[in-house]
Order: sequence, then C-alpha cells, then structure tokens
Amino acid sequence: MSEFFQSKIFKLFAAIAVILFALLLRASMVQGGSSVLSNLVGLVTTPLQKVTASVSNSIDNFFDRYLSADEIYEENQQLKEQIRILTEQQVELEQYRWENESLKEFMGLKEEHPDHQYVMASVVSRDPNSRFSSFVIDKGSLDDVEYLDPVITEDGLVGRITEVGLTFSKVTTILDPALDVGCYNARTRDMGTITGRIEAAEEGLCSMELVSRTSTAAKDDIIVTAGSTGLFPKDLVIGSIVSIATESDGKSMTAMVDPAAEIETVANVLVVTSFRGQGSSMDELGTPSAEAEDSAESDSAEQDNE
Repeated sequence: MSEFFQSKIFKLFAAIAVILFALLLRASMVQGGSSVLSNLVGLVTTPLQKVTASVSNSIDNFFDRYLSADEIYEENQQLKEQIRILTEQQVELEQYRWENESLKEFMGLKEEHPDHQYVMASVVSRDPNSRFSSFVIDKGSLDDVEYLDPVITEDGLVGRITEVGLTFSKVTTILDPALDVGCYNARTRDMGTITGRIEAAEEGLCSMELVSRTSTAAKDDIIVTAGSTGLFPKDLVIGSIVSIATESDGKSMTAMVDPAAEIETVANVLVVTSFRGQGSSMDELGTPSAEAEDSAESDSAEQDNE
C-alpha cells in the first residue's frame, strides 16, 4: 500500500486534486461565485442533469408523435385526396386536348368529304401476337360502329372494322393479307389492289398488286382508294410508292406502298360510319357483288390490251 502512495500515478492524482481544489476555492472567493460545496455538488450533479434532460426530451417527443398520429393520418388522407383530384383533372385535360385535336381533324375531313359520317375513337390495346399491327378501339355498336366500317386518320386509310362489341371494336389494318382494297395511282390512274404481305408488313409496308405491266407508275406516286366495291369511300389516301417491280410471270407489276397513316403507332382514329356509295357494290353477305368483280376484271383486261 505504501508503494502506491509513493507511485507516480498517486502523485499525479494528488496534484490534480490540489489544482481542482484551488480553482474551486478561488471561484468561491469571487463576488457572486458559488461556494466550494456548491461547486463540488455541481461537478457531480450537472452531468446527471444533462442525461435526465435528454431522456425527458426524448420521451416528450415520442408522446408528441404518438398523440399527433391521428392528426398526421388525417393530413395524409387529405393530401392523397388532393392528389387523386389533381390526377383526374389532368386526365380530363388530356382528354379535352385530344378531343380538340380530333375535332380539328374531323372538321377538316368533313369539309373535304361532306357526305361522310365519323365516330372518333382511341386505341385501347394492341395484339402483341399480330404481325400486322391490328388493334382495339374504345367504340362499338352502341356508338353506331358496324362490321367492315373503314378506319382512317387525317393522314390516310388505316384499315377496317372486323369485329364489333358493344363498347369496343377490332381493327384489321391494310398491312394484313386478309384485307384487300381497290385502289388507283393518282398520277397515272392505273388500277390495282392494296393488300398485305408478311415480308412487307415487317417493314411497315403494304403491297399494290395487279398493276398493268404497261404502267408508268414510279416512286413517290400517291395511291388512293378507288371506291369501286362500296367497302371504302373513294379517294382516301392510302400511301406512296417506295418501289415497283415486274412479277415473275411478266403479266403485271407490284408496287410496295408506304402507308400515309402511322399505322404501327396510331393512338386516335376516325371510324367512317356512313359515306356516299357505301355498300352499293356489295351483296347481302357484305362481299363484292359479281357485277363489281366483273367490272374490275374488265378494267384490268382493258389495261392489259393497251
């Protein structure tokens, strides 16, 4: 024990204690200073008071949050309702914007074709398995849409209705081989038939077939509907020629046509529900009549003879 009192550690602690006592004694002698006992008590209690205050504040904050939970929940519900209302308003504004744009297209087309009746529609889904960009629109029989009605945009022909529900319809496009459209070259007046081909559809093109081998058709010529069968109005723009070649049998030519309408990405369309000459060359089953077919064959034969 005597060795501890003689060690450097003890002497160091003793020196520190003497210095602290001297400082406390000096502080007590200064006017307004605390007594030595007060300073000693404060030296011990002050850290404890800090810890106690910190714990107390934490507890107060916890209970404040707990007690205000209902208020915060109510505020969150109000904010969610405001967000929902703003989202609905944004959707309505987008719908109004689309309707205004579509109305402009509608009015322009009405001026060009006063005999046409239209129904505006939006594309609501596309068939992921379709090679020919078929799609479904949000209008059906309740909106006077009928089987085989032509479907267009302000740019040109898109296709026709091939299935009708009460509130929806399926559109088969001119890229599809199942659809044939009588057409002619606006510059040369050569007649032909627009149809789809698998290899052409992969490039977003369709095919104008049965073009006379004597035709002077060339790249960039505009192709429009002939309107001879009563299935499509006359003079709807279909697209423009991108290439033309003679068939292997040498009897006719085929032109690749780039559709004027953005068929693969179109979002809004117009269904032509009525037009002059509609169904005039169709039989009761909705197919071209024998007279119409004979007329088309006669026109083709005359062109070949020329």
